[in-house]
Amino acid sequence: MKASDVKAMTEDQLKDELMKLKKEQFNLRFQKASGQLENTARVREVRRDIARIKTMQQSRSTAPAA
Repeated sequence: MKASDVKAMTEDQLKDELMKLKKEQFNLRFQKASGQLENTARVREVRRDIARIKTMQQSRSTAPAA
């Protein structure tokens, strides 16, 4: 997911995407613990996507209402 994709999303879409990514992160952790994780790079991608979404949410909440 690119930053431009995140910027184009509405608040509701950001919340939904964040919940989806957190569930995926949870599942990836379980796969890693049980030795079933094949794509280890996906863990890093999901973590960074979560950070992108949280950053956008924070910047929108602190932006002055114009």
